[in-house]
Amino acid sequence: MLTLTSRRANRGSGSCDRLARRSFLTIGGMALGGLSLPQVLRAEEESGTGSNHKGIINIYLPGGPSHIDLWDQKPDAPAEIRGEFSPIETNVPGIRICEHFPRMAQMMDKFIPIRSISDADGRHDGYQCMTGRKFGSRKPPGGWPAMGSWVSHLQGSVNPAVPPNVAMMYQTGNRTWGEPGTGGFLGVAHTPFNLVGKKARSSADSMTLQGISLERLQDRRQLMSGFDSFRRAADTSGVMESMDVYTQQALGILTDSALADALDLSKEDPAIVARYGKSDEKFQRDGAPKMIENFCIARRLIEAGARVVSLNYSRWDWHGGDGMNFPRSRQEFPLLDQGLSALVTDLHERGLDKDVSVVVWGEFGRTPKINKNNSRDHWPRVSCAMLAGGGMNTGQVIGETNRLGEYAKERPVKFQEVFATLYHNIGLDTGTVRVFDQSGVPQYLVDEGIEPIHEIIPQDLKTASA
Repeated sequence: MLTLTSRRANRGSGSCDRLARRSFLTIGGMALGGLSLPQVLRAEEESGTGSNHKGIINIYLPGGPSHIDLWDQKPDAPAEIRGEFSPIETNVPGIRICEHFPRMAQMMDKFIPIRSISDADGRHDGYQCMTGRKFGSRKPPGGWPAMGSWVSHLQGSVNPAVPPNVAMMYQTGNRTWGEPGTGGFLGVAHTPFNLVGKKARSSADSMTLQGISLERLQDRRQLMSGFDSFRRAADTSGVMESMDVYTQQALGILTDSALADALDLSKEDPAIVARYGKSDEKFQRDGAPKMIENFCIARRLIEAGARVVSLNYSRWDWHGGDGMNFPRSRQEFPLLDQGLSALVTDLHERGLDKDVSVVVWGEFGRTPKINKNNSRDHWPRVSCAMLAGGGMNTGQVIGETNRLGEYAKERPVKFQEVFATLYHNIGLDTGTVRVFDQSGVPQYLVDEGIEPIHEIIPQDLKTASA
C-alpha cells in the first residue's frame, strides 16, 4: 500500500503535519522492506526499461484446488473417485468440465485446460505458482525472482505512475498463501508492489492521500529540500541532484490518478462490474477473501500500465474433519466460473485477448480417492491449470490423466513450461534472455531445456521467435 500517513503514526503527535521528513514517501507493507519510493524508482531506472505492453494476470487459488472436481472429471470411475459432480459438454466438441462451470463451458473455445501438471512441490504455499521453481531447488544468492520481477527488470515501466509488477495478495492466516514472491537476486526494486494487506477493503482507499491536499504535500516537499540544502551543497558527485529526479517521480505516483483510478471500481461501467459477481470481504479461515471483483481490477491495472498482476483468491483446502469438499465446491465453483468468464469476455471485448495472458492454478491437486471425511487430501502427483488470452491457440486441452485421475498419462507438463509460455507471450525469449546474479553467474528465466508449450503457441509466433 502507498501511505502518506496513518492514524497510528499521528497518534499523540498533536498534529498530522508532524511527519518524518522522508517517511511520507515510504511504501507501506513488508513487500519492499521499508525502502523509500524514490529509491525504488532509481533502482528501476538503472535496470533499463522496455516499450511493448503485454500483460499477465496470475490468479492463485491457495490451498490446492481439486483437479478431478474442477476440469478433469472421471464420470466412469468408481463412486469413491468420481465424486458428486457430473461433467457437462462445452462449445468445443470433446471437452467436458464440471457442471458448476456453465459459463466457461459456453466459451471453452477461449480457454485452455491443462490437466497434467506433474511436478508440484507438495508444499502448502504459492512459491511455485509465483516463481515456477520448487522451494527446495538450488537458489542463486538473493533467491529466485517472482515472475513479475523478471518482467519488471527486463521490460521496465509502461506508465511512470503504475508499477510494472503489481500484486493483490492478501496477508493470510497461513502466511505462505499470501506471499507474492520477491525480487530475488534482481533486487527489492522489482519486488511485487502489493496493494492489499490484512483487510479486504477497497484497494482504492489505500491509494488516497489520506486527506492531505496537493498543496500541503508540496509544502512537505519544500521542507525536505530545505533540510537537504546543506548536503546538496557539499555533494560534488551529483547523487543528490539525481535523487531529486526520483522524488519527482515518487510524487508523480502519489499524485497521479492512474493507479488509484484503476483500483476504483466506481469508475467502471456498473454492468461490467456486475458480470463478475459480488465479492465477499470475509477471509476464508486462514486463506484469502472471495474478492472476485479483483479479477476486474486486475484487468484495469493492466490497462493502466501494469505488466504482471498476481492475486490470491479464497481458500481451497477442504479436506479436514468437516467434510466440506463438495459443499464448499458448490459455493466456490459458480463464483469462480462467473469471475473467470467475465474476465476473459472483457479481454476479448477490449481487444486485449492477444496481449493479456491469464493463468489460474493452485499449488497441487487432490487425491482421486475420497477420504473418510468425504473430502480429498493433498495430491502433488498431478494438478491442473486454466489458461486464456495471450494470443494462444485456445479451445484445446493439454495433457491427460489416467482413468482415475492419479497421474499424467499423456503430455505431463511442468510448472516452468507454463511460465515459459507466459514469458513467451509477453515477449521474452526464455532461451536467450539472461541476467547475471550477485555472484556474476548468468541466470535464465527458466531452467535449461524448458520450452513454452508448443501446442498453444501460434505457428506465426513460433516462426517469428525463431
